[in-house]
Amino acid sequence: MACFLGIDTSNYTTSLAIYDDETGEMLQAKMPLPVKENEIGLRQSDAIFHHTKNLPELMEKCFPNNKKIAAAGVSVKPRDAQDSYMPCFLAGEGLARSVCAMGSIDLHKTSHQTGHILAAIFSCKKFEFLKQRFVAFHVSGGTTECLLVEPDEDKVVKISLIASSLDLKAGQAVDRIGVFMGLRFPCGPEMEELALESKKEYNIKPAMKGLDCCLSGIENKCRDMLLKNEKKEDVAKYCIDYIGKAVEEMTAGVLNEYGKLPVVYAGGVMSNLLIRKRILNRFEAYFANPEYSCDNAAGVAFFAALKHKEKTNEQYPYGFAD
Repeated sequence: MACFLGIDTSNYTTSLAIYDDETGEMLQAKMPLPVKENEIGLRQSDAIFHHTKNLPELMEKCFPNNKKIAAAGVSVKPRDAQDSYMPCFLAGEGLARSVCAMGSIDLHKTSHQTGHILAAIFSCKKFEFLKQRFVAFHVSGGTTECLLVEPDEDKVVKISLIASSLDLKAGQAVDRIGVFMGLRFPCGPEMEELALESKKEYNIKPAMKGLDCCLSGIENKCRDMLLKNEKKEDVAKYCIDYIGKAVEEMTAGVLNEYGKLPVVYAGGVMSNLLIRKRILNRFEAYFANPEYSCDNAAGVAFFAALKHKEKTNEQYPYGFAD
C-alpha cells in the first residue's frame, strides 16, 4: 500500500493531491489564481508565474508527515488530443519531473480532462464504470463537452468527443455576465447565490444543432436584461437555467443516439445546485462533489495509482472492485 501524488496547474487553480490507497483518503490542497477586478481570466505568462509561486507552498501543506510517494501523476495538457496544449501545465510538469527524478519514482502523465473525469468517478465511488462505456460531461470555464469514455490499457480511459458548445462555453458565459454585474471572478458561486434568490421561472428553448448547443445568445440576452434594469438575481437565474436546459437537451440527445449508458458530470459549472436538480429530475446521473467538480488534482493522483497498480500487478486502489 502506498501514497500517490497528483499535480494539476490549470488556468484557474494550482492543485495538489495525495491519495492513500490503503485508507482511501484523498488529501487536497488548492490555490486559485488571482484575477484583477473586472477581468475574466489570465494571460498564460501570468498563470505560470502564479503557479510557480503557489506550488512550493502547496507541497509544504501536502507533506507534513513525510509521506512516502510510490508514483506521481501530472496533467500536461488540456485534453487527450495531439494538438492540445497550454503553457500553464508546464509549471506542474516541471515540478512533477523534479520530484520523480529525486525519488527515482515513476511519473504518469495525463490530461486535465482525464483528471476531471477520474475525480468524478472517485467522488461517486463508481469505479466499475472504468471497465465499461459511459458518458461524461466536462463543463467548466473553458470547456462544454459531452464525451464517450471507454476503458483503455494505456490511458486508463479513452475519450471521444460526442457533442459540445459550438461557440461560448458555459463557464465563460457565467463569468462574462457575472463580471458585467460587478461580481468577483470566477463568478460561479456568487451567480448561484443570486439565482437561488430569484422567484422567476423561465421557459427556455436552447439553440441546438444536432447534439451540439450554442450558448453565445445567453450573454446578449442577459446584458439586455440588465440594461432594462431587471433584477440581478433574475438575470443570474436566466443564465443558469439556460445552461442547465442546454446540458439537459444534450444529455437526452446523446442517450437517444448511444443508448442507456451511465452519465457522469464533472467540471466547476456542474457543481451548481440548480443545474444538478434539473438533470436529476430527468435522468439517472452521477455528479462529483463540489471539491471534485472544480479544478483539482485528485483525479490525477488517482490516475497515478491506477497506472502504478497496473505496472506492479498489485491489487487495485481502495474500493476498486475487480
